[in-house]
Amino acid sequence: MSDDLKARLLGTAGELGFCAAGTASIAAPPRGDYFLRWLAEGRNASMEWLARNNDRRLAPENFLPGARSVVVLGFNYHQPPPVLPYRVARYALGADYHNFLLKRLKKLCARMREWGGEQRPCVDTAPVMEKPLAERAGLGWQGKNTLVTNRRHGPWLLLGAIFTTLEIPPDAPETNRCGACRRCAGACPTGALDGAYHMDARRCLAYLTVEHDGAIPPEFRAAMGDRLFGCDTCAEACPFGSGQWPVASGQCGDELRPRLEAFPQRLRDSFAWTDADYAARFAGSPLKRLGLRRWLRNCCVVLGNTGGDECAANLAALEALRERAAAAGDELLAEHAAWAVSKLANTDGKNEKKDETGKAAEFDQTAK
Repeated sequence: MSDDLKARLLGTAGELGFCAAGTASIAAPPRGDYFLRWLAEGRNASMEWLARNNDRRLAPENFLPGARSVVVLGFNYHQPPPVLPYRVARYALGADYHNFLLKRLKKLCARMREWGGEQRPCVDTAPVMEKPLAERAGLGWQGKNTLVTNRRHGPWLLLGAIFTTLEIPPDAPETNRCGACRRCAGACPTGALDGAYHMDARRCLAYLTVEHDGAIPPEFRAAMGDRLFGCDTCAEACPFGSGQWPVASGQCGDELRPRLEAFPQRLRDSFAWTDADYAARFAGSPLKRLGLRRWLRNCCVVLGNTGGDECAANLAALEALRERAAAAGDELLAEHAAWAVSKLANTDGKNEKKDETGKAAEFDQTAK
């Protein structure tokens, strides 16, 4: 592919709303050995799918036979948080990015077919090490919070990739700019980051509140604070993380705009939902696959942590939920409701909120 066609390719990517794009050779991404050690140490927690299909994950040429290049694209999802009495990760406030990103990638593939070759698009559900590939393609560097960080857009990039049999001139990798900064590690409420580019999913609130199917470990419940779904703390702490808000300005369409009508202003109101109610309310949202049971589990922890002016009403609702769950034999939900009841009863609803991370933490304010 000529430089002129590559320019047209990247221009089309911009028209489709991708704020960053680059290309890399199909060679195996870096840090494959580290990834295997990370798995061996159990840091993937219950995400067993990360240990499958490594014949493709560690050898991208097997993802698409005959592939010569990979196009990596970034979609900025940064936006101001909505006014809610709890926190939801910014990527989950609107439509499910897996769906709309894949549609945009397929449109770009259709354009690429005009130039020949075969293409295969993917988002992060595929067995691909998209973050090291993004780094190699020049979109940014994989920072100490393990997120790909772009100089302009910070760590707020949703990533997609297109594997192609076309040979496209590669871009130069970005320089790692974390330096001595440890803000992300210092801000992490559970110590999931060690400041040396290592993340332990077993301690990560993004994993525990979304992917984890069992009990929230008691030692992390207070640190969860008011985080109902996901955690943006390490991205917010990054000195590159306070950039533009393209969603608010309309640059990236309507998909990620908060669907505020789906989120209850009072979490206890959701205690009366059925599974069907939950599925209908969050249809097309990343929260749909959480399911009502895990939603209620998270609600219990958030209410136990936050208390509030309606503590008496929350306490009564939690007690009723505990009794209902116990009668149904749902030990997990009954235990979380009982924990929240005990927490509120012992604090009279006056739970201390120390800082944005849920703990009194001090860390270096100077990025190098």
